[in-house]
Amino acid sequence: MTDLLFRDDAYLRSCDARVTAITDRGGLVLDRTVFYAAGGGQPGDSGRIELSDGRQIAIPTTVYGEDRSQIVHVPAEGEALPAVGEAIVLHLDWDRRYRLMRVHTALHLLSVVLPFPVTGGQIGEGEGRLDFDIPDGSPDKDEVAAKVNEIAAADHAVTTDWITDEELLAKPEMVKTMSVKPPMGSGRVRLVRIGDVDLQPCGGTHVSRTSEIGPLIVTKIEKKGRQNRRVRIQLAD
Repeated sequence: MTDLLFRDDAYLRSCDARVTAITDRGGLVLDRTVFYAAGGGQPGDSGRIELSDGRQIAIPTTVYGEDRSQIVHVPAEGEALPAVGEAIVLHLDWDRRYRLMRVHTALHLLSVVLPFPVTGGQIGEGEGRLDFDIPDGSPDKDEVAAKVNEIAAADHAVTTDWITDEELLAKPEMVKTMSVKPPMGSGRVRLVRIGDVDLQPCGGTHVSRTSEIGPLIVTKIEKKGRQNRRVRIQLAD
């Protein structure tokens, strides 16, 4: 089982770890990590592993193992792998991760401004999108951007809490996403709270205050079906 350090502190950029297994495809399983594994529309983290002899191994992405209790760090093709039991140091590609954190938090605010069921989403480096089930017409993209920026500039604190699977099942209104199930199955579910404006289950990484998002624009609102609207956002810096 991999200890997910990013769940308690998304701002950790490195950590000591030990190789506990190597998968059939050459992926590295560690006892602990600061790397987020791909899931919930957020890409897996990238970075590098430093060995005791100073050698560096590039990690282009990170994914979950089959039972989701382990995180697999995928090395670049052709890299010579460390041995099981070897001590290493993980170094996160922080600039990329921080952009993902800003976009992910901004998408939470977008779901506040557009209080409709979310049918899909994707988080990228500096941009992202959510798909909404909107029954009547399309919102104005400039108005949506203005409202999201207003909430972000209010500098709300972003915090996390936990509830049990049973408590979440008793409160289905907390789940906004129709296409992605909340991270359930371990007995408890992580909640992300943004001031007094939003509370929803989410396993991703976020900034600690909404002011860190910075200004953003809504680049496009696309019609993807009779009621489905795809809203694309982009960080302005």
